[in-house]
Amino acid sequence: MPELPEVEVTARALAQRFDGRRVDAVRVHNRALRWRIPAGLPATVTGQRIEHISRRGKYLLWRLPSGVLISHLGMSGSWRIHEATHAPPRERHDHVELECDGAVARLNDPRRFGALLWHEHSRGDVLAHPLLAGLGIEPFDPKFGGDWLLAATRGHRGAIKQVLLAGKAVAGVGNIYATECLFEARIHPQTEAGRIARVRYVRLAAAIRRVLAQAIEVGGSTLRDFTSTEGINGRYTEFARAYGREGLPCLRCRTPIRRSVQGQRATYFCPRCQRF
Repeated sequence: MPELPEVEVTARALAQRFDGRRVDAVRVHNRALRWRIPAGLPATVTGQRIEHISRRGKYLLWRLPSGVLISHLGMSGSWRIHEATHAPPRERHDHVELECDGAVARLNDPRRFGALLWHEHSRGDVLAHPLLAGLGIEPFDPKFGGDWLLAATRGHRGAIKQVLLAGKAVAGVGNIYATECLFEARIHPQTEAGRIARVRYVRLAAAIRRVLAQAIEVGGSTLRDFTSTEGINGRYTEFARAYGREGLPCLRCRTPIRRSVQGQRATYFCPRCQRF
């Protein structure tokens, strides 16, 4: 699943090409994503000017004068940008196309767990939308840090990795990056969140910022379907220090990295550096 770095990379590329551009056409080839794309979306959006494309958690927000397009990449989605005069033939899983000022953005989603919804400004602030209202603080928000994590997890008996994945303490930290951040902070992924001391949360918050920033810099991670808007694979897994390294020596202490399944997802940790 595309996580925060992949969505941020996508948002920056889309914003660079489409901010301030008029939507000349919207073509919906398949409405049956996780939630059906609104039937009237082409008529609603065509002719409006895109004010700004940004990210909230793992959601892309296309802000227009009358509302906001909310896009989620689901398990396998990606947006691709093509010049309209040189766009390749539409692929089977290209479900939506937005054409703006000579460029085409195509939403490709083989597994169709993604979404493209419309939120009218008349319905209130888009950040109060049910999909966005429960999201935690952004990891690059100046208010985020060890004290924030400490306060958000007091009394929480769940495992810290599951707390991170839930996205309510901090938004957008998915499976790969939660694994890496916990390794960097030397915290076992099954440690009870409410029992972690402030000094360890300070380390974890710093690790979250550092790992996500590095992942954004190298284009995120590609495990199966995700590519950038130019069709380029993300390279972060080349730099991963725990994720995917089962049986290989820990880069700190040389103890073999272990793999376990936690919440139906693979997690990797060093049994020596990340004591439980």
